[in-house]
Amino acid sequence: MDNVRNRADRNRTISLDERERAEYARRLVRLHAPAEPGDVLGRTICQDLFETIDYLPDAFVDLLFVDPPYNLTKTFNGTTFSQMENGQYTQWLDAWFSRLVRILKPDATVYICGDWRSSHSIYEVASRHLHILNRITWEREKGRGALSNWKNASEDIWHCTRSDKYKFYVDRVKLKRKVLAPYRTEEGTPKDWDDDRDGKFRLTHPSNLWTDLTVPFWSMPENTDHPTQKPEKLLAKIILASSDEQDVVFDPFGGAGTTAVVAKKLNRRFASVEIDETYCCLAEKRLRMAEADASIQGYSEGVFWDRNASRQKKQTRHP
Repeated sequence: MDNVRNRADRNRTISLDERERAEYARRLVRLHAPAEPGDVLGRTICQDLFETIDYLPDAFVDLLFVDPPYNLTKTFNGTTFSQMENGQYTQWLDAWFSRLVRILKPDATVYICGDWRSSHSIYEVASRHLHILNRITWEREKGRGALSNWKNASEDIWHCTRSDKYKFYVDRVKLKRKVLAPYRTEEGTPKDWDDDRDGKFRLTHPSNLWTDLTVPFWSMPENTDHPTQKPEKLLAKIILASSDEQDVVFDPFGGAGTTAVVAKKLNRRFASVEIDETYCCLAEKRLRMAEADASIQGYSEGVFWDRNASRQKKQTRHP
């Protein structure tokens, strides 16, 4: 993938020139022997997961975020993942996931991404090794319409835990929504909502239906050319809900680095594995950019804002 392209002036897609590619490539790690946590934390492992999985440290991960190729034919920077028969896809998932379980701490939380084609396989595999707590469905508003079927505009995230002991902080992930019917008490004060300089808003408890996300596109500063990049806001919800500062967040299909970048912005430790060197270098560039700008679009002042809310301040780095 040639990341240096002629782009419109307002296009903020992150790209690499040859100097940057060489610089960031020198930071990448490859494992050829059992590693200690200090060997991988804060690093991007550029390697096939099947080659590195048995070298990862035991019981070092607090939060595992897994975004594997879905069961459809998709090309990632020249490498194509081909759709399988459902049973084969289930076997492929279990072939690596069963070997990842040992890297989890006893109270670890796991989130696994999928779509309608792959979710039944994810459920089958996850239920063999974990406690399944919920299935989140989020609206992926991008995509073309279909003439002979419903437009595919949703994806799933399975919320799982290693045991009955796990972390979940509901107050960290409340959503700030505009109030359409602002009821008041008999005394005339707002009932369950605030009337301030932002307008009329209510803090609502998070549900397993997420409609406030924007898939990265060309004018967003987090955007890359990765074809299935997740929004930073999505990862922020998961990381804040299910981990504490300095916990370890691990992503075995790191892509262009969104999980690692958001973990860094939220003062977590992190590591990721990604097979493609270009995506690894993009991740390293984004990690460096996060040192200067720790903002997360749609998250500020300790709350998540509804999509297109009128005011969203920048997130500042945690001390």
